[in-house]
Amino acid sequence: MTEQRFPPGFLNVLRGVSAKRPRTVIDHILEHGQITTEELRDVYGYNHPPRAIRDVREHGIPIETFRVTGSDGRRIAAYRFGDPSQQRATQLSGRTVFLSAIKRALIEKFGMRCNLYMDTFPENELQVDHRVPFEVAGEGELSDDTDAYMLLCASANRAKSWTCERCENWRLRDADVCRSCYWAFPERYSHVAMSDIRRLDIAWRGDETSDYESLREDAERSGEDLPIFVKNVLRSHIRNRGKD
Repeated sequence: MTEQRFPPGFLNVLRGVSAKRPRTVIDHILEHGQITTEELRDVYGYNHPPRAIRDVREHGIPIETFRVTGSDGRRIAAYRFGDPSQQRATQLSGRTVFLSAIKRALIEKFGMRCNLYMDTFPENELQVDHRVPFEVAGEGELSDDTDAYMLLCASANRAKSWTCERCENWRLRDADVCRSCYWAFPERYSHVAMSDIRRLDIAWRGDETSDYESLREDAERSGEDLPIFVKNVLRSHIRNRGKD
């Protein structure tokens, strides 16, 4: 495969992509003519290959999907450049402007707060994320409904991505399952990644840290791990409600 088969203008667009993940995809396709989900996962370590392909498409670069036989004999997805005339050079900038507007709307609605950890962060440390993962909801037009998005700190965003990509619904792609999940709507949910789990993230700040240290010391004296000790304290409170 050589670059000569592509028009100079298209090559300039390809060369102008500097972000690591789409750059990796582009260089591989330029050298080999295509890239497979197997190569993205096993050679480059991308646990969710379609996300890497989406990064390329967001730069306005047309990508075609087709099927090939993988190393285990199963049919897998492969990707190559599409028709250069279908290049959409403004797609990424348009998406960036769109998400900036959504971010401002979310900050106005919720404040500069991570919707999962409920801590406040500087604006530049908050990221706009789809409540229902893009890969589950589909790659249609971006919704202008702020309820479809949430603000996450980098740590929460990584935790959500890691959990979602290992959830069975990543294969089933049922958006309603995601909508009832903690990672989409922590304020109202019935499961965590399809498991019967409830979770509560608590942070002690300022003068409250002395309360945390007291709990930790009590847990050590009881011989229990701190999360178990706190659960037992809460359980005792629930059982004793209304007895006084």
